[in-house]
Amino acid sequence: MTSSQIFLCLCLAFVLGVGVASFSSTFALLIINPEFYERVNFGRLLLLAFLFLCIFLVFGFHKFKSKIVFGICILFLVFGIWRYQSIYSKFNSPQFKKLEAQKMSLVGKVAEEPESKENKVTLKLELKNSKFKILVTARAYPKINYGDVLEAEGTLKPPPEFEGFSYRDYLKKEGVYFIMDYPKLKILKRNQGNLIKTIAIFLKGKLKVSLEKLMPLPQVGFFEALIFGDENNIPQFWKERLNLTGTRHLAAVSGMNITIISSLLLNFLLALGFWRKHSILLSAILISFYILMIGAPASAVRAGAIGILFLISQNFGRLVIPERLLIFALTFMLLFNPLLLRFDVGFQLSFLAMAGLIYLRQIFSKKLSKIPEFFGIRTNLASTLAAQIFTLPILLYNFGQFSLISPITNILILPAIPLLTTFGFLVSILGIFWQGLAQILALFAQLPMLFIMKIIEISSSIPFVTQEIKISSGIVFFCYLLLAILIFRLRSRQKSPILNY
Repeated sequence: MTSSQIFLCLCLAFVLGVGVASFSSTFALLIINPEFYERVNFGRLLLLAFLFLCIFLVFGFHKFKSKIVFGICILFLVFGIWRYQSIYSKFNSPQFKKLEAQKMSLVGKVAEEPESKENKVTLKLELKNSKFKILVTARAYPKINYGDVLEAEGTLKPPPEFEGFSYRDYLKKEGVYFIMDYPKLKILKRNQGNLIKTIAIFLKGKLKVSLEKLMPLPQVGFFEALIFGDENNIPQFWKERLNLTGTRHLAAVSGMNITIISSLLLNFLLALGFWRKHSILLSAILISFYILMIGAPASAVRAGAIGILFLISQNFGRLVIPERLLIFALTFMLLFNPLLLRFDVGFQLSFLAMAGLIYLRQIFSKKLSKIPEFFGIRTNLASTLAAQIFTLPILLYNFGQFSLISPITNILILPAIPLLTTFGFLVSILGIFWQGLAQILALFAQLPMLFIMKIIEISSSIPFVTQEIKISSGIVFFCYLLLAILIFRLRSRQKSPILNY
């Protein structure tokens, strides 16, 4: 096995470990339970075992190389289980249980950009000398910004549970343990956050203001969602239309958006005269900054990680294999936050949609070869079907809805999304420096947006476009098992690229 193949196997083993811990908690607790941490430092034992196997490998036992790699993979699988449990177990820690319903005065720093909704604001407060966070709901005034140090006096409460939705689980992936509603707040210091993140949030605010000056409602809401991932200016009835037609991805920063923006940046830098190597490096830095600016949603981080790996691979002249990029991005994100795999539905859908494009798009393209490639109809239909087949079980399990009109609606709107992303991005930037030209571009940008909105409006008005179907976790597992078998059989007919250059 080559070094790259070994590294891929270790990544797969780690992801499998996180998956076992996430969705088979009983099994995981039999291996590693929270009480185990009180008796022994599992991390040290794991490190010692890992070093022992590495020394064994270095000293030349080459004929046992495959067995050693297998042994290290087992360690990485256990490491994945431990990584998940080490974070998840903190939510059941007795020291935090004692704080429930306690009225306290806490000092912390605003860890993310506050979210404003009507006359209130929600903010994540990271307590001093701790990664422990609370979600605070406060009045809109006085204005609170990212990086402000606050003193909050109020009652700590666990996040509530709703029918069909666990808000507590949703907040776990954010590291939020408690909520505090309308506490007494006192601003102790201003602007104590990370300088780069502060600049990113400031720039995002400038770009949004620029866009809002040039675009009318509700079009500006869709542009802000598409470019910045901010849905606040989309009216509620339009959000319901997006849900009914299976086009909610229009209100989020997706991999397509990141790809388009990456291409714009790279071509712009090359046009300025930068060498290709420098353009690739600078593009990767700017894409990272952009993802930080929009709040680092899971779909954008996944797309950004894959895009950056793709750029790096091109720079070093390596063959780009989509499956590997997806697995490396998945490993990278779960290493930093293993709770995403279980508690972030957007994260699940993002990776599943990408996997669908990788494994099924070409197959559908061949099956649909009789459909003309007019305005990308065949490609869009193949992409839509591939992504929706992979994401459908998760959508039915979590939301219990299936849109019959979704494939047709997506085929009609997908060709316009690159145009919207490009125009929206350029309008927001030009609006800061040259409003005259930005106004002209804004007029052109509104045409495809109005077209998309009309398609969604018509599609959502068709009777019975949405069917209520709720499935169990067992059926979800069975569906993905069938998909895995199907893909394995299809790939067995040709040499799979996942483990070979």
